[in-house]
Amino acid sequence: MTGGGCPSDLTDNQWAVVEPLLPAARVGPKGGRRERHPRRRIVDAIFYVVRTGCAWRQLPRGFAPWQTVYWYFTWWHDDGTVGRIHDVLRSKVREADGRQVEPSAGLIDSQSIRTADTVPAATRGFDAGKKVKGRKRFIVTDTLGLLLAVHVVAANAQDREGARHPLLWTRLDHPGVRRIWADQGFAGRLVDWAAQTPGREREIVRKDPDQRVFRVQPKRWAVERTFSWLTAHGRLARDYEASPARSEAMIRWAMIGLMVRRLTRCRPTTRPGPKPLIQLKPLEGAALT
Repeated sequence: MTGGGCPSDLTDNQWAVVEPLLPAARVGPKGGRRERHPRRRIVDAIFYVVRTGCAWRQLPRGFAPWQTVYWYFTWWHDDGTVGRIHDVLRSKVREADGRQVEPSAGLIDSQSIRTADTVPAATRGFDAGKKVKGRKRFIVTDTLGLLLAVHVVAANAQDREGARHPLLWTRLDHPGVRRIWADQGFAGRLVDWAAQTPGREREIVRKDPDQRVFRVQPKRWAVERTFSWLTAHGRLARDYEASPARSEAMIRWAMIGLMVRRLTRCRPTTRPGPKPLIQLKPLEGAALT
């Protein structure tokens, strides 16, 4: 079954990359109730929500029912499917770029983002430095800007405290990462803690004291670019999720979409779309106007 023609739908080549990474479908009584809706339309619906930012209840009729789509979204997050798909695709992107599968260096940064009014007050706070009421995203990326770890907390969390969880996860999941670059907000006691506890060397990239205009910081520009990739998705321009764990799942889905497009960039796409206009040849001797 091909996609429905939405710009966020996967092409045939992109679906061929994602489909083998999904859990086996339930096909009978002994394996659970038979699935009524094609997996492809469910995945397309999730990408539609991530890309456009619409509410689950506002999914167009061409997709599976929103209750079914949301159930798969939560199920695949809870059983670790989303994380496994993300990690496999990251390895493939690194190999396609001529890199080793496991990175040896990373970058960490945080982003304060506003939340919707429906977000529980217990999971949001106020970032006095950025003047933002909402949540804060901590991400660790490799030098290509691909996600290694993500942690979402209330916006009033200090960078030195919120960075500890993603640094520990990076150590456990990517033991080859020996150096992590960060900005001045992560300086202080966190540098000593990162060197002793996770066994990693952290280097603070500082601005030039004489800098008066915006200038791209060496090494750190990759993680800043990742934040721009994420906020280009309507669902991530603001945090709408009821729990921080669901916010982290949305971020991983956005990165999955980015990596799938990168892996199939040089292949011909077969997404349904408008037919090209027929070019009529002018009659001989007819004047062109």
